[in-house]
Amino acid sequence: MLREFCLIAALVACAPALAADPLFHNPLVLQRADPQVTLQPDGWYYYTATVPEYDRIEIRRARTLDDLGKAEASVVWRKHARGEMGAHIWAPEMHRIDGKWYIYFTAAPADKIWEIRLYVLENAAADPFKGEWVERGQLKTGWESFSLDATTFAHRGRRYLVWTQRAPDGSKGTNIYIAKMDSPLSIAGPATLLTRPEYAWEKVKYDVNEAPAVLVKNGRVFLTYSASATDANYAMGMLSARDDADLLDARSWTKSPQPVFTSSDANRQWGPGHNSFTTTPDGKTDVLVYHARNYRDIVGDPLRDPNRNTRAQAIHWRADGMPDFGVPVADEAGADPSAGRSAD
Repeated sequence: MLREFCLIAALVACAPALAADPLFHNPLVLQRADPQVTLQPDGWYYYTATVPEYDRIEIRRARTLDDLGKAEASVVWRKHARGEMGAHIWAPEMHRIDGKWYIYFTAAPADKIWEIRLYVLENAAADPFKGEWVERGQLKTGWESFSLDATTFAHRGRRYLVWTQRAPDGSKGTNIYIAKMDSPLSIAGPATLLTRPEYAWEKVKYDVNEAPAVLVKNGRVFLTYSASATDANYAMGMLSARDDADLLDARSWTKSPQPVFTSSDANRQWGPGHNSFTTTPDGKTDVLVYHARNYRDIVGDPLRDPNRNTRAQAIHWRADGMPDFGVPVADEAGADPSAGRSAD
């Protein structure tokens, strides 16, 4: 009897911890890479991501993260048949700024598909599924080169743009930069280089730092990014700065020499990255949203493999205030590990 009582007491004691660590029905959305989710004051999760055809921007919303995969996708913009914004429609992010909606995305000319740049759409309607999405043109960064993966955040009364771009000197690889914004459509002043590929794990097959995402917590600003080729080698890195520091001063930031989130053979999840951050509906638990594949081996170019699936898991916090992302969790029991897999 005493043993049974102790067992029950232990289970009760563990219950709050278990309740604080929500489990999601992964994968949330099949064949959607570079996911961005924002929980708005209206109680909806708004979601957008790269579609495997690279030809359009769609948005959806749901009351829970688990319902995003069942939510109706609304196509709000399609690539041009020719000329500017005619190819490689990548990594859309939708943000609510000063009463308007903005989508930041990557695109290239139809006839020069690797001359990738940053672009912006704007919608003045309160509901982003209504109104008109207006093309607001290229978001200029101060120099012309391969650039992608823009995100924006506001902190201590300032708004910042963070993005990926090849250095103005034309050197190899992609770096991550930050600049102050003077409007949702433009930056003010020169860009600051925050991180470039320097460690071996950031330079597998390609020298890549890309896909920045920002989380402010515990007196710090955390900036995650993704590195290396977009196959099983893809992994997340992180920088951090004090939240009262000058974020435009590269010396304010500390870079982790090791990746903070990598593939898990045990859980059969490979190439996790290009993440965003949100919370549970009550705001009490921080959530990492990212993409990964549920198989390692890819035939052909990874960029032509459509099966990067959107996933989510709770973030744990260490005693020193730093995030612990753990490892990519396994697919939910019963999920088809080959769902959507391409044979090409």
